[in-house]
Amino acid sequence: MVLDAFAGCGTTIEEAATLNRQWIGIDITHLAVALLKYRLADAFGDDVEYEIIGEPKDAAGAKALAAQDRYQFQWWALSLIRARPYQGKKKGADEGVDGLIYYQDVDPDKPKKTLTQKIVVQVKSGKVSVKDIRELKSVVEAQAAVIGVFITLNRPTQPMVKEAAAAGRFQWLHVAHTTYPKIQIRTIDELLAGGGIEYPQTPVDVTFRRAERAASQNQQLEIGDKS
Repeated sequence: MVLDAFAGCGTTIEEAATLNRQWIGIDITHLAVALLKYRLADAFGDDVEYEIIGEPKDAAGAKALAAQDRYQFQWWALSLIRARPYQGKKKGADEGVDGLIYYQDVDPDKPKKTLTQKIVVQVKSGKVSVKDIRELKSVVEAQAAVIGVFITLNRPTQPMVKEAAAAGRFQWLHVAHTTYPKIQIRTIDELLAGGGIEYPQTPVDVTFRRAERAASQNQQLEIGDKS
């Protein structure tokens, strides 16, 4: 059994899995736990089985995490849609951006070259209103992003839903007649139930660098935070 009590980005865990060893990985932040999940998924796909201990499993757990540490809640919420945190905990002005997702599209001016597009994500654990959606629309414009995602612990109001719909849709340059909502609202409940966000899915992940595919037998892993 391999135990890594400071698992970080998961190098030791991946090596243990590759060598067909049992393992336990521990880290104090939900950001590190998220990176571990991504790495295992990229390296082993469905060939690895593990249990995560310490992550919220439902809305009650999410509320408890938000009350305990809003940055940990933010990092965990971003991991539900595989978004990269904009800055670390010691951040200054975040310009209204909590997380980012990138994908590659065709360059309309140079069809043989790719263009990296940006999606901005905001996470809110407290009271929300239509003002938040109006601010997100401004952030999307200021960041030259193509889509804005609003993740909320609480249910959005009807004016919020209408304001998001009024933002219109974004045209995917690579595929004609394929569009996506420019402003998308997702609740934690929806994401925990398996819902995601709508945006162009491309084979190249430019949000996080993917781990190389590894061959391994089924393994058992427990990942948990130390709080």
